[in-house]
Amino acid sequence: MNKTEKEELVTELKTKIKGAKALYYTDFTGLNVKRMTELRRRFRKAGVDYVVIKNTLALRAINESGLTGTRLRGPTGVVVSKDPVTAAKLLTDFAKENDQKPAVKGGLLDGAVIDEKQVKKLASMPSREQMLAELGAGLQSPMAAFVGALNGMFYMMVGALEALRTQREGASA
Repeated sequence: MNKTEKEELVTELKTKIKGAKALYYTDFTGLNVKRMTELRRRFRKAGVDYVVIKNTLALRAINESGLTGTRLRGPTGVVVSKDPVTAAKLLTDFAKENDQKPAVKGGLLDGAVIDEKQVKKLASMPSREQMLAELGAGLQSPMAAFVGALNGMFYMMVGALEALRTQREGASA
């Protein structure tokens, strides 16, 4: 690869990194072409980029993006995502299905360095949509209880008025 091709790769990775919230470094050793294609397909479907690039070029792109990258060793694939939880889930689920491959080396989350355990912890979190649904349900619950209490008071008042009406009818007869 000549110098201009390397610069193009670095520039391309830099543009992907600019909008990303999370970068995860993986070691894809042991994955055959079929499995690697399946991994890329899953990432692409979720809007996540997976880039295999030389470590020195990846580190240069990360540093030029204003982030501080850690030294990378061995074959490295970089997961670039705007949704950290989705990318972590896809990565860990795929690894569970394929003998813990690709292995997570670590990464960056909002510019902070994270390790493999933190990536797995992110993967165990509920998705953004699920968290919003739970928040909506939590906000709706007190309102439903309030409406139920008002409804109960309404039925008590109707019952009291009905009892008063029958009492007056009995007294006037």
